[in-house]
Amino acid sequence: MRMIVVVVTAALLVAGMAYAQRPAATDYGQVSENMMETKVKLLNVTSPAFEDNGRIPVRYTGDGDDMSPPLRWQGAPEGVAEYAVICEDPDAPGGTFIHWVMYNIPPGYDRLDEGIRQEAELDNGAMQGKTDFGSVGYGGPAPPRGKLHRYEFTVYALGERLNLPPGLTRDELVEAMEGHVLAKGTITGLYGR
Repeated sequence: MRMIVVVVTAALLVAGMAYAQRPAATDYGQVSENMMETKVKLLNVTSPAFEDNGRIPVRYTGDGDDMSPPLRWQGAPEGVAEYAVICEDPDAPGGTFIHWVMYNIPPGYDRLDEGIRQEAELDNGAMQGKTDFGSVGYGGPAPPRGKLHRYEFTVYALGERLNLPPGLTRDELVEAMEGHVLAKGTITGLYGR
């Protein structure tokens, strides 16, 4: 009898320890991100032109000069081989609209100045891809009249030089970056008419 009690107690103890070590679930039944070990670090992305969740000045929109805004980033881990930037509007009526695709940005960079030329290949070796406007380079916000739209500027730090040709779409770039992202961060700007 004593042996059965010891075995049952040991089994309950092991089961309890296993239960306590499993990751916490969120309200949606998913494993909480902060409980998972992740390899992708967080970049701190800012802009001197607007605050995170702040209004994008007109000069950086289709209603103004349609020039790319300045971006800054900090917190890149060791081993960055290149950077990439994607700007997208998740609030567009037809689904997410791509405003900027840029990659092959040299690893020594921690910023992009405003007004990047709308060319496929830049002097520093960086490349620009196609937007949903059908052009290469930055295309500023030009939403339909009504509600504010969010414009998410995400910077990716990549651990391998991808040597991609100019003119890629967002989806082609995302596919090529898979498994190579060391860190990423986003700043969101708002704009509406």
